[in-house]
Amino acid sequence: MGILGRNVFREIVSSAVLGSLLFTFVLFLQRLGKLFEMLVRSSAPPQTVGYLFLLILPPVLTLTIPIGVLVGVLIALSRMSSDGEVVAMRAAGVPSRRLAVPVLLFATAGMSVAGACSLWLTPWATRETFRVLNQLISAQLTAEILPRVFSEQFPNTILYVGDVIPSDPVRWRKVFIADFTEKKKGPQESGEGPRITVASETVAVADIARNALQLSMTDASSHEAGLDVAEYYSSQSRHMDQVLAARERDELRPKEAMAIDTIPLLRAPRDSVEERIELHTRFARPAACFLFALIAIPLGIGTRKAGKSLAFVLTVVLGFGYYMGFVSLVGLAQKGTLPAWLAVWLPNLVYLAAAAALFARLDSAREPRLLPAMQAAAEALAARLRSVLPTEPASAPRLAPGSRWFLLPQVVDAYVLRLFCFYFGVLLASFVLMTLVYNFFELLGDIVKNQIPMAKVARYFFFLTPKLLYDSTPMSVLVAVLVTFGILAKNNEVTAFKACGVSLHRLALPVFVMTALLSGGLFAFDHYIVPEANRIQDALRAEIKGRAVQTYLNPARRFILNDKEARIYYYKYLDASEQIMGGVQVFELVPQTYRLRRHISAERARWEPSMNAWIFQNGWSREFQGLRDTFHDFRLGTATFRELSEPPSYFLRELKQDKQMNFQELAGYIRDLQQSGFDTISLQVQYHKKFAVPLFALIMAMISVPFAFLAGNRGAMAGVGISFGIAIAYWTVSILFEQIGKVNQLPAVLAAWSPDALFSLSGLYLLSRLRT
Repeated sequence: MGILGRNVFREIVSSAVLGSLLFTFVLFLQRLGKLFEMLVRSSAPPQTVGYLFLLILPPVLTLTIPIGVLVGVLIALSRMSSDGEVVAMRAAGVPSRRLAVPVLLFATAGMSVAGACSLWLTPWATRETFRVLNQLISAQLTAEILPRVFSEQFPNTILYVGDVIPSDPVRWRKVFIADFTEKKKGPQESGEGPRITVASETVAVADIARNALQLSMTDASSHEAGLDVAEYYSSQSRHMDQVLAARERDELRPKEAMAIDTIPLLRAPRDSVEERIELHTRFARPAACFLFALIAIPLGIGTRKAGKSLAFVLTVVLGFGYYMGFVSLVGLAQKGTLPAWLAVWLPNLVYLAAAAALFARLDSAREPRLLPAMQAAAEALAARLRSVLPTEPASAPRLAPGSRWFLLPQVVDAYVLRLFCFYFGVLLASFVLMTLVYNFFELLGDIVKNQIPMAKVARYFFFLTPKLLYDSTPMSVLVAVLVTFGILAKNNEVTAFKACGVSLHRLALPVFVMTALLSGGLFAFDHYIVPEANRIQDALRAEIKGRAVQTYLNPARRFILNDKEARIYYYKYLDASEQIMGGVQVFELVPQTYRLRRHISAERARWEPSMNAWIFQNGWSREFQGLRDTFHDFRLGTATFRELSEPPSYFLRELKQDKQMNFQELAGYIRDLQQSGFDTISLQVQYHKKFAVPLFALIMAMISVPFAFLAGNRGAMAGVGISFGIAIAYWTVSILFEQIGKVNQLPAVLAAWSPDALFSLSGLYLLSRLRT
């Protein structure tokens, strides 16, 4: 390559690398929360979590490298065309086709990296990820026990822990164990109820070899009713040992086709549609690098006026068109309408034909009609909008130059906002579309395996989009601000504004106002639209994955705690309509020592609204005072305990995730669960994040504006590069604080609001130090 080729190659490399990193980071954010949760909650060492971070990259890079190549070629050639360098090159007798040499050389390099990721690294990374996850799961028995939650992962045993004290080994307080193991016949034959063990404090040690927990309990006692209700077996001890054997774990397994190496997949008989699609996809996606570069050459050279702005739009259109065509055709292959090879390769063939047609007209006297048509359509739309918007009447009196209000919208505000809104819209659309494509490829095996109609898949993506819009808006604001002011600085427009007396603070004011409105819009969006959309898309995703759709009411939960009264209910069934419980056991405990104070057992209990109490039928009760107990028999009658006033609705709790509720619903849900003694720490963190997350948009603008001006005249891509450092720091701190709050190592308010406070103060400091 000569000087021209080397310059073009360098310019493509910088834009393509930044574009690939940007899209990779957006997709990477989806997994970041789970990995930080594993780091905080489990005993996994940081190097293992870091290893899992790296294992995520190969499947993501397979998607993002082709888009990065497209971004790099379009931005580089669009910049050259808009600056007149292509015209100068042609005037010097150098044909435009000469630009294809460095471009295709770079595309070949990108195709090689993407091919390595697709053909070799992705299958290996998939298998290795599941191997590491299975190791971690087997080693975190104690980490799975959450405070104030009834744990059911032990066979025939229910475990409740009031408080978990992180230490080595871990310590529990207020422990309740219900053992339902079938008892052997003997002189002390037990009845139908569980054997209860309670303790004020317990040291828990995981026995990995035996897949069990070794419990060393302090101030412990056990209680069990005999076959004859007059008999009752109790024992108390200052120190008691017990072993809890965990269930045999089902090993996590990857989807079979995704985990098979490419060579065995080539040699094996491909009877499965899923395997045929997977094999052709591994070759077709890296080839998209070359095809995107081919089609980007004539399109980039043809953008003489719009420059980088049109390059961003073309990236979204071409990338979205390619992957959406791929998704639709794979759906036809799944139904057997098209052969798998044709469905996977047809988008490549279409783009190859389009590139050949555009290349044939590359150096012709007549310009390609596509780009002028797009620009004309955009200009016509802008003119139509201007005609609709109200304009100032010609006869309106004008203010004197010095009397114009400083905060009233002016021409400069409209100019800055037009740039910002354009890049914000393009970036938001590209982030959402790329994430949708990534999710499709992630679910492709389940779609084929479970024969899910494409209409249902499309409906799932439709209801997934609100969540993606909500999640992607702050990142879009960050990059859009940096790109907007980077372009203004690159074109020396910032210097011109300062020469006219417009300070940098005043120049950034419309962006701050717009992002504040965006933050308010995000809050309303999360309140009215996102929760309902999440409920629907969660149900559709469960159906695509072949799982039973979760019901929102779970009357089958058999243990309920009233933590305030230290009272635990157990029942075999609950009829909400008739307000009847069957097989009822009530265990009343001393709150301070967690000793059993009273045990009530009845065949059934009926709620009497007029008495605001339960009427227990055919049962007995036993009260404990030290080593003595008082027995009350009502097997042939009824008994009422006025202090047991929890109504039937108390035992029916709606099972929802925090993302399926707005802040008002979540607050009520937390109150209900707290009354039943369930763990709400995680939900409290999410409650405060309902208010903190929408402010991310404004905070991203506050932190990015100073960096945009500090980048000077380095241009838009320098701003994109700076955005990585800011975004990585912000989301790392945010997710880390969230996970620390979820394990109750930090108050929920601090866990949710600390990232906002830290970065807001940093942004204000940088703005105050900015030379305007």
